[in-house]
Amino acid sequence: MAMTTEQAEWFAETFDKLVRNVGHAVLGKTDVVSLTLTAMLAEGHVLFEDAPGTGKTMLARSLAATLQGTDSRIQFTPDLLPSDVTGVTIYDQKTQEFEFHKGPIFANVVLADEINRASPKTQSALLEVMEESRVTVDGQTYEAGRPFMVLATQNPIEQAGTYRLPEAQLDRFLIKTSIGYPDHASTVELLGGAATRDRSKTLSPIITTSAVTDMADLATTTHIDTAVLEYISRLTEETRNAAETRLGVSVRGALAMVRTAKVWAASQGRNYVLPDDVKELAPAVWLHRFVLDPEAEFAGASAEAVLKRVLSDVAAPQQRSSV
Repeated sequence: MAMTTEQAEWFAETFDKLVRNVGHAVLGKTDVVSLTLTAMLAEGHVLFEDAPGTGKTMLARSLAATLQGTDSRIQFTPDLLPSDVTGVTIYDQKTQEFEFHKGPIFANVVLADEINRASPKTQSALLEVMEESRVTVDGQTYEAGRPFMVLATQNPIEQAGTYRLPEAQLDRFLIKTSIGYPDHASTVELLGGAATRDRSKTLSPIITTSAVTDMADLATTTHIDTAVLEYISRLTEETRNAAETRLGVSVRGALAMVRTAKVWAASQGRNYVLPDDVKELAPAVWLHRFVLDPEAEFAGASAEAVLKRVLSDVAAPQQRSSV
């Protein structure tokens, strides 16, 4: 059943309340908060590539506090084991049974800090739970629950001793973005409240986790016209055919755009997706999925330039069918 106009208006109003509440702790970053919340409602994950100290942990905690949910933080290091992420089965001598002790991955919002510092084996421990929202340990499967989102971070500096995320794992992140430093006014406000070490603790819950799940289910009913689907398909094909790319946007990337665009449209109070939604979301949803040809990259090509050209060359549909 398609989303009604009234439901779209309620969705947008609730979405705005959530963004403003998180914004009380993460100052001056409305766009980033909106993208992160969009990813959660699209049931995807976010990769932040940012310098240290820009508020990534604060964003994760503030989001969990706003949703009346749980949050956890995993500091990835070279000696971190997969069981440190997923959990471990321990034999209880009193009951003479094996008991599963859940790892930090079992939370509504999981901050995977400096994910590129862990070994590939530990990084891969995230793959199943990110893709299927479940963990398999010793042959037993455990559901991660809903809502569930991983906010992973990696620093653009200090690359010594890091393990680059493979393209297959990058493709599992719905969105890649950065928080960046706050503007002057927000910085002054932050400095003025320096006595409050954790601003997320000052937030009051706005919504329950079950209501967030209902919002995610509702967003899937946002109408997306066949013409817009064809537009997304043509864009992804052009990214693959571009001379500068060895690998363009995958089918998973196209599906990610559909899911994200539906939530984004609903957050704007619409029960249908526009081509402009696709254009606006393309950098965050698609840029990290590009693999450039080494020679083209050496010659100065960039994923941003390729995407900009593709968006310019492929004509957007001008009409849509009635909703």
